[in-house]
Amino acid sequence: MLGRACRFAAILFLGGGVLASMSQANEVEGVRLWASPESTRVVLDLDRPTAHNVFSLANPNRLVIDLEDSRVSASAEIAEARGLVSGLRTGTRPGGVLRVVLDLNKASQSNSFVLEPNEIYGYRLVVDLTPTLPVPPAVRRVPRADTPGGRAVVIAIDAGHGGEDPGATGPGGVREKHVVLGIARYLAEEVRAQPGMDPILVRDGDYYLPHRARTERARRGEADLFVSIHADAFRDPRVGGSTVYVLSDKGASDEAARRLAERENASD
Repeated sequence: MLGRACRFAAILFLGGGVLASMSQANEVEGVRLWASPESTRVVLDLDRPTAHNVFSLANPNRLVIDLEDSRVSASAEIAEARGLVSGLRTGTRPGGVLRVVLDLNKASQSNSFVLEPNEIYGYRLVVDLTPTLPVPPAVRRVPRADTPGGRAVVIAIDAGHGGEDPGATGPGGVREKHVVLGIARYLAEEVRAQPGMDPILVRDGDYYLPHRARTERARRGEADLFVSIHADAFRDPRVGGSTVYVLSDKGASDEAARRLAERENASD
C-alpha cells in the first residue's frame, strides 16, 4: 500500500507541476494595429518577454509569428485588420507554441523587436510591415533650386512620433505626437505661402513611420531640406524656449545631442 501511495503522490506532484507550468504561460493581452500610407505596425501586448520567431509565406502572402509557451488571454482585445493586414487568426501548436498568422494583401517585409514596459504599456512585441519594393534606381541629381529657371525649394516637414509612438506626455495628458503634427501642418502652410517654396508633409495623420520611411519619402519628393519637429518634455517646468539640432558629418556634436539621438532612434 505504501508503494502505491508513493506512486500516487508522485503522479499528483507531476500533474501539479504541469498545471503550474501551464498557468505560467505568457499571455497575449491584446493585438493592436496602426496603418500609415507606407507601412503597418502590429503590436502584441504581452505580460512578459517571450521568445518569438517571425517568418513569411507566399501564395498567398502571410506573416507568421510563433510565440513560445504562450496563449491568448480570455480578455484579449484583437484589433480589426487594416493597412497591409487583411486578416488575423491564432492557433496553438505542439509544445505550447502560440501561432499568430497575418494575412497580407501584398508581399511585405517585416522587422520585429520587443519593447520594455513604459508608463502606458507593458511588454510589447512590435512587428513593422512595409511593402516589398523593387530595388530603387541610383540616386539621381535633381536641378538646383537656385539656378535661373530652376524649380521651387522643397521643404520636407516631419512631425515626429505618431501612432503607437506617442512621444512625450505632458502633465495634462497632451501627447507630443499630436502637438508636433499641428505644428507641422501650420509650418507647411507658412512655407506654401512663400514664393518659390513647396512643402512636403512627411506624416499627415496619427500613424507611425520608421525613420527610413521618413527619409525615403523626402527623397522621393526631391526635398532640399528635411526638418523634423519634436516637443520634448523636461523635468523643470520653468524651462522654456526651443532647441535646434543640425546634421553633423562627424556624428553627435555634444552629449545632449547624442542622448537625444539615442532616444529618438530607440522608437524605431
